Amino acid sequence: MSQTEALLDAFSRAYDTRPSLLTRAPGRVNLIGEHTDYNEGFVFPAAITYRVMLAAAPRRDRQVRLYSVNYDQGSSFHLDRIRKVKTLTWSNYVRGVAWVLENEGYRLSGMDAAIAGDVPVSSGLSSSAALEVASCLAFEAVSGLSLDPKDRALLCQRAEREFVGVQCGIMDQFISSLGRRDHALFLDTRTLRFEAIPLPQTGIAIVIGNTRKPRGLVDSAYNERRAQCEEAVDALKPHLPGIRALRDVTMEQLLAHRNALDPIVFRRARHVVTENERVLKSVEALRRGDVVLFGRLMNESHESLRADYEVSCHELDVMVAAARGVAGVYGSRMTGAGFGGCTVSLVASEQVDEFRRRVGDAYRAAVPLEPEFYICQAADGAQAVSL
Repeated sequence: MSQTEALLDAFSRAYDTRPSLLTRAPGRVNLIGEHTDYNEGFVFPAAITYRVMLAAAPRRDRQVRLYSVNYDQGSSFHLDRIRKVKTLTWSNYVRGVAWVLENEGYRLSGMDAAIAGDVPVSSGLSSSAALEVASCLAFEAVSGLSLDPKDRALLCQRAEREFVGVQCGIMDQFISSLGRRDHALFLDTRTLRFEAIPLPQTGIAIVIGNTRKPRGLVDSAYNERRAQCEEAVDALKPHLPGIRALRDVTMEQLLAHRNALDPIVFRRARHVVTENERVLKSVEALRRGDVVLFGRLMNESHESLRADYEVSCHELDVMVAAARGVAGVYGSRMTGAGFGGCTVSLVASEQVDEFRRRVGDAYRAAVPLEPEFYICQAADGAQAVSL
């Protein structure tokens, strides 16, 4: 039984009827450009074939009933009384989307929904954004709405920030909503202008390595890093009055005014400034077909995230070091917010099996966790299908 068939069957068992629609939203891997999105900078993600799906049917009232196949749990709420819950926390992502839509003046209809997904949770592949975007599409369908994909991404970002409580940037929801098959999206998170950049179609594989160390993003230092970036901007404004975010600061300017910053805050800012430069260089490298340079920039990104931004961890560093020791690996880095989760590596296709074997062996020897590896293709963004 396929994943889709299993979800439809779960819906029928939960609600004793058939769903009328199916929504799908992908997770993502960020190839380069980490912790730049909430600094109004540049990112370069790709949607992946791992996704969250939601089977739904409209209700005549304003009640929302949810069933999670992955957790084998049910949760419900009324659209007139949307509250965050401390248990069944997976439902908060759906509740948050409904809360934002209602606050924006959209009159939603109730629905019954079953949810399933194969995006690994707490891995840095944005299962939360995929759930938000799939939920938004479902609410749109049952309520007779049709949002612009950019607006959908922004509303889902608000749900995670204002309702769930994670001060995320726009990248995850944007790529889940607007991803394009066989391409990564070069995204300016300030203007939301984007360009689909073709990825190499032959000879290269994108391999995601899951350290299996959960991140617990809400309780991590993610929000602290964001605050430190804002502190850097505040300290630099008297010297650079035209800046609004670290996106506006060059490396020369940062070095000229480093004495205005706390040493830790300076390192945080240095990562963001140099990471933006690396994204721009990476996009140009791929346009020229220079995979070697792209891989080198991936390596530099990880070192900056490890030393300056300090969001890597032992497990991520072990996996990255092992990957770089395999012939045919162009580059490897942590991906996602950090503190656990996944790495992404650019690997020659003929070396993928060797990569899995050698990196897996090295990781198991150093870490008491069993890694997982996913061979990824860049996928299309979210879709809704009438059944």
